[in-house]
Amino acid sequence: MSKLLADPATLTHDQLEEGTVFAPRFDAAGLVTVVTVEAGSNDVLMLAHMNAEALTLTLETGIAHYWSRSRAKIWKKGETSGETQQVVELRTDCDQDAIVLVVNQSGRGAACHTGRKSCFYRRAAVIDGQAALEDTGLPILFDPAEVYASQP
Repeated sequence: MSKLLADPATLTHDQLEEGTVFAPRFDAAGLVTVVTVEAGSNDVLMLAHMNAEALTLTLETGIAHYWSRSRAKIWKKGETSGETQQVVELRTDCDQDAIVLVVNQSGRGAACHTGRKSCFYRRAAVIDGQAALEDTGLPILFDPAEVYASQP
């Protein structure tokens, strides 16, 4: 574990939930869930995961880093797209097993790889007795095919 992060196993229940020691509780895969919101608007931009290394890099640099489960590697948000996230505040929940990351989104303002501001650009609705997804109308701020053309 990083020197910045304490081991939650060394804390009592009260210390974990009421104390001042940051000791994130990673799941069996070594990940903690992160909800990323935009500073000012409080719009939910994305949901991702961090491992200890990504969390440490985020704390040390002030730029959001995540763990890409699909690529199995650290992912510096915006490294390819230029859509970086400057951390304004990092919060943890009561038992330190989830994080809310408040960020200023740079670039064109798109947090989603689809080129939209938010990854949550669709809503579920029941239409003619079937669950369906409806687009919320978030505009596409960049062309993903162009931005990620050189990516595998």
